[in-house]
Amino acid sequence: MSGPLDTTETGGETHDGVADALAALLPEWLPTQRWFAGKDRDITAVRALSCTTVTEGDPLLLHLVVEVEQDGRLEPYQLLVGSRRAEVPDVAASATIGEVDGATYYEASGDADLTAALLDRMVDGALVDGLLFETEPGAELTAGLRAHPITTEQSNTSLVYGSQYILKLFRKLSPGLNKDLRLHRALREVGSQHIAEPLGSISGTLDGEPTTIGMLQRFMPDAVDGWVMASTSVRDLMADPSVSPEDLGGDFAGEASRLGRAVADVHADLRAALGTEDADAAELERTVTVMLERLDRVADDVPELVPHVPGLRAAFDAMRHHEVPVQMQSIHGDLHLGQVLRTLSGWLILDFEGEPAASVAERSRLRSALRDVAGMLRSFDYAAQQLLVGGPDDPVLADVAMRWARRNRDAFCDGYAEVAGTDPRDAAVLLRALELDKAVYEVAYEHANRPDWLSVPLASIERLMTEGPS
Repeated sequence: MSGPLDTTETGGETHDGVADALAALLPEWLPTQRWFAGKDRDITAVRALSCTTVTEGDPLLLHLVVEVEQDGRLEPYQLLVGSRRAEVPDVAASATIGEVDGATYYEASGDADLTAALLDRMVDGALVDGLLFETEPGAELTAGLRAHPITTEQSNTSLVYGSQYILKLFRKLSPGLNKDLRLHRALREVGSQHIAEPLGSISGTLDGEPTTIGMLQRFMPDAVDGWVMASTSVRDLMADPSVSPEDLGGDFAGEASRLGRAVADVHADLRAALGTEDADAAELERTVTVMLERLDRVADDVPELVPHVPGLRAAFDAMRHHEVPVQMQSIHGDLHLGQVLRTLSGWLILDFEGEPAASVAERSRLRSALRDVAGMLRSFDYAAQQLLVGGPDDPVLADVAMRWARRNRDAFCDGYAEVAGTDPRDAAVLLRALELDKAVYEVAYEHANRPDWLSVPLASIERLMTEGPS
């Protein structure tokens, strides 16, 4: 990934030298940012690809795209960089990048004085030195709102404007129309009831191709995060292990079933909007090969996975005998409890970008809808086991976690089957392989980012290996 450095000149000032100076500071700063995906590898170089002045003066707001080199791989990231010569606003200490020519430069997503300009530019439909700010057809936006960042997000950065809008900035960029925006537009066109309406976007140019930088959506201030709801249910159950999950006041199974119905609705909407294809034996073989290659890569890096490799290979190989054709379609691609919101009217599904670590080509491929089902089933395991992470072995609480997970996994599949007309569990060999593949992905992620959590996907792999298809 490479491109020319686009220098910006506004009011007689140029900032290309600043961009290069900031790039020199970033190898130490980037690994401290939650959204940076390469924390497990040394940064060998950072180069500025573009630098655009969004607001001139003091304070100054720059949009910076840099190319990060790690192990010979080149990946572009975007940064919002603020600059002040006087007092820096109350932003997180980790946001400060450093000083250049007597001014302090910092990651500006927490500076409401500066980020207000992004929404205002969108309302105006502005073109700022190659950055295009535009609204979606029919959308009417209110300017002048201040923003605050959502601190729980991991791979991107989202800014909430008042109680009306949420702007997601895609940190790791890929040339072209982002899948998240493309699928939201498609779902809006068919009237999907389970998405937050897309309202606007920001785009630039990367490798000579128009590239999505950000997406604005309707914000749901009264919505509750699915992960929070599920985690609260688990916590309540573990407070009194003698209670059965179905007798718990905070039983989540009813919501899990409704969530299953919502996911099935969205899958049907995606089929209506974007169509389907049938996968033959050759495509199934390609899928198995990709799974086995991922397994080999992760096992090379994570010794704890090695004892499970023979069983995982057998589970993936078994897919070769699955009945074909398999219906393929556009899917979410990274579905879990943190990607869904419960509103007064039902469940909303967010973030259709796909797995952050997957290539653009992989994320854009048509897949079996069972991949999303497998992702949500994995998430129920995570919610069930989260309170066990870092604690002493407790067989009683481990059993409680297992009972909660089984109940909610089954409720989700029951709800999905009601709408889809077919039960995901009927394709047991395929669903199990997809769950295990997702767990291998999780092993790689936890090893690189949260070693204390490695026990969660490993325990799930052991359970799935023991239970077999069912």
